[in-house]
Amino acid sequence: MVSAIVLSHNDEDSIAASLVSITWCDEIIVVDDCSTDGTLSVVKKYTPDIYQRPLNDDFAAQRNFALTKAKGDWVLFVDSDEVVSAGLADEIKQALEIDCAGFYMRRTDYLFGKALKHGETGRVRLLRLAKRNAGKWERSVHEVWNVKGLIAELSHPLDHFPHQDVAQFIIEINHYSSLNARYLHSKNVHVSGWHIIAYPVCKFFVDYVLYLGFLDGTAGAVVALMMSFHSFLTRAKLYILWHTNKKK
Repeated sequence: MVSAIVLSHNDEDSIAASLVSITWCDEIIVVDDCSTDGTLSVVKKYTPDIYQRPLNDDFAAQRNFALTKAKGDWVLFVDSDEVVSAGLADEIKQALEIDCAGFYMRRTDYLFGKALKHGETGRVRLLRLAKRNAGKWERSVHEVWNVKGLIAELSHPLDHFPHQDVAQFIIEINHYSSLNARYLHSKNVHVSGWHIIAYPVCKFFVDYVLYLGFLDGTAGAVVALMMSFHSFLTRAKLYILWHTNKKK
């Protein structure tokens, strides 16, 4: 039995495609962060297993809560802007016969209608399929599933359709960089002034040049710039958090 889990928050425009792609699973569980749009109306067409729970800026806790509601031996986590292709679904069904605890997946991002094959996004590997009791999620933001045991990797990627315009991209970067800065601050991580500038510059060079992001054209340039900006904002906000606390 496979349980699919989706976290949602005001995703009425994207979540249907995600849910349609996992209807082959034995159950679909949606944990909703108190959406105020039509998300729940969409979700109810695909599953009765809906739980409304405030996120409180802790994605790991939200995912671990969802794990407690799953009945399947295996759990598949899919974000509300991701789609499981038919090829990946077939591969997952076959992979469940393999004696291991979980599976990494590649992810293909689509921006401006273009599949990104290079840069940082082309190297993403995510642990999204594992046995229900094999581990727990950690980190409040940019969370990871800490699964114990043998981990294999699937060949078919998840299709990812995030921030389909630059304005949405900037809004999300601003939000997640704030969450990340607060998390790093809680872990007593410090950052120096020069690092705020140097790290983003180096990150852009690595993503756009060394990881061949330039081969993805304009979309590749936008992603490299935006992810470098994310690095800058995270470190700048972390620096401000420490200096604000010193003044207090």
